[in-house]
Formats: sequence, structure tokens, C-alpha cells
Amino acid sequence: MTPTADSRRVSIFDTTLRDGEQAPGNAMNPQQKLDIALRIEALGADFIEAGFPASSPSEFEATRLISRNLTSAWFTTFCRAVRTDVDTAVTAGGTERHQVQIMATGSDMHLLHKRGISRQQAVDEVADTVAYARSLGVEAVSVGIEDASRGEDELLRDIALGAVDAGATCFAVADTSGCNLPQEYAALIGKFRGWLPDAIRIATHCHDDFGLSLANAVAGLEAGADEVQATLGGIGERAGNTPLEELAALLSYKGDVLGLHTDIDVSAMYEAYTALRHVIGLEEPRNKAIFGTYAFGTAAGIHQQGMLRNPATYEYVEPARFGRERSLLIGRHSGRAVLRHILDELEIAVSDAELAELYREHIAERVGGDCEDISVLKDRLAGQLLGQQLPTAA
Repeated sequence: MTPTADSRRVSIFDTTLRDGEQAPGNAMNPQQKLDIALRIEALGADFIEAGFPASSPSEFEATRLISRNLTSAWFTTFCRAVRTDVDTAVTAGGTERHQVQIMATGSDMHLLHKRGISRQQAVDEVADTVAYARSLGVEAVSVGIEDASRGEDELLRDIALGAVDAGATCFAVADTSGCNLPQEYAALIGKFRGWLPDAIRIATHCHDDFGLSLANAVAGLEAGADEVQATLGGIGERAGNTPLEELAALLSYKGDVLGLHTDIDVSAMYEAYTALRHVIGLEEPRNKAIFGTYAFGTAAGIHQQGMLRNPATYEYVEPARFGRERSLLIGRHSGRAVLRHILDELEIAVSDAELAELYREHIAERVGGDCEDISVLKDRLAGQLLGQQLPTAA
């Protein structure tokens, strides 16, 4: 989609490297993190969160490598609201193209049950750490407000205004527990937009506990947010975060309706996701949007009949745009149309009775519950009817 003149560009903040560490699976070493970071940069992300450099030597080294090898994207470091974390982040990555993200505690629940501090202490520690980061020469300081979706307005406003006075340039408003409906999250973003100067960026950070992370992020954008924090494949804590590929796909197709666009290269996302999966030991899901094994496959005979004549009959999202391929899958719900298609390609003429028998043998009464690709059935029919083995596609 070509953006219209009045379309607003969505900034992309990718948190795959940090949120991937929080998802169950294999941890990435510094070199692997660098490889994934470079792939994400090539997609067109504006900010890439390198990790939490104060947490371990491995995270420190990953930050150092990423800071020295990115050429277009900014890198972001995660820091608690303590000066020593900022010192470590700046030591690891310097200050050039470096956004420090400072974590704020945004709800009384977290203050009482996790932190054991007062509201004023929460406000003061964030303002102090923001000012300290700016004093070191860090030009971009983001404040990530944890549990903002369950926070009280007075606390959230005081954190925001105190941090702005100290030099904050961005706020990430987190639905940490994934509890918000889109209208609730939009209202929250609207409050921040009303409290903050226009020049201050607002980012969404949504979790997918109800399967609403994408819907909430879009609602946040419509309410005035400038940026989405997203991850490849939606990886992250619990059910995960806003999936980058779903957001990019949605804006590719519906950006004109929303008045929003992004510069993310959708054609290269699947390759980057595949590399990430191999590193962290994540199996490819079968039915996930855009990245699922069968996201662009169908075994339903009614669907197949239409798609064989024109894929657009059932395919709104086009696989080739996302580095994927269309697949027709053979299962017990497939129909005779797919058999006729294969036989036509093999230039084999059969009677209606012979077609019925082939249908019974290969589809209606096929052994096993798994589907197989149409190419497998084509090869089997060629061997059965022509006595030959077709070359396997590379």
C-alpha cells in the first residue's frame, strides 16, 4: 500500500531481544542477539531494545556489540530507576543513537506488593534517574510505565509530569497483565496524550493474555500513540506481546482505513522470524496469523475449488508479500476438484467411476489424520497411474 498524503507514520520499537529472553526456551548469546538485531534493523525498525545490560555480563556484551554494529536503527537499553543501571548501560553502549528506557512502577498494587515504596518515592526515583541519564549525554530517555493499565490517574500523571520535567522524551504505556479491552487502553493513551506535550512520544506496550495485544496497540495509535513496541512472532512473557508481523500486515492492507502506515519490509519478516525460532528453540505454530505453518494453506474442498480458479476467492492476505507460499493440503475434507486439478496437470484422463475410486482411496478413506501437501498426492498419483516418480521440488 502506498501511504496517502495525510497518513501518519507508525514508529516501530522492537523488543524481541529482551522479550525473547523472557519467553520459555533457549537464551540467546551475544553474537546471536547481534544477528537477530541486524535482521530486525534490515526490516526497518526504528528502535531495537538490546536488553538489560546491568543484569549479566552476557547482556552487557550483547549491548556493546549491538551498539557498535547498528547503522540506521537506534538501540535501547532497559534500566531500573537506579543510577547504576544507567551507568552500566552507557558504559556498554555509549550515548550515540542510544535510548535509555527507565522502568517506572505504575500501580499501587505493584508499589505495595512488589516494591514496598510510596507513590512519592516512585515518582522521585524515576525523575532522578531520567535527569541523571540526560546529564551523561543521553539524548533520548524513555520511561516504561509498568502496570499502567491498572494504575491510578494521580500516580500515572505525577510520574509522567515529573519525568518530563527531568528530560524524558518518550513514555511506553504498558498493559503489563494484558487486562485491557481496546476501548480501555485507548482511554488510557488518551489521558497520557492530554497530560504530555505534543513533542513527547507515546509508545504502546501490550500483552496478549486475552488475544487483544494487536487490537489494543491499534486502539492506542488511534488515541494518539506514536509508536508500537512489538516482537517477532509476538514472543514474550506469558501469552506474549504485540506481534510485529500482524501489525505490519494490518497496516499494509488497512493502513488507508486507519490513516496509518509503517516502513517495515514485510517480505523479509518470515526469514527473520525463522532465524529467531532456530536460535531460541521455538517450534513453528500451525495456525498463527502470517507466520503459522498453515497460515496460507487450506484443506477444505469448498475453499480449494475456489482457490484453484482464483486464489482471491478465499485469500485476502497474499502469501508472496510476506515471503510465504500458498499451499493446498490434502485431507478428508478435500474434494474432487483438487483431484481433477492434479490429473489435468499430469495430463491423465479418467472416467467418472475411476475418479470416484481415486477419491475414495486417496481422500475419503485416506489413512491417518494428518494433512499432506498437494505435491505429495501428485507424486503418488503419478507413480500409481503413470509408473513414474516426479522430481521433488527444491
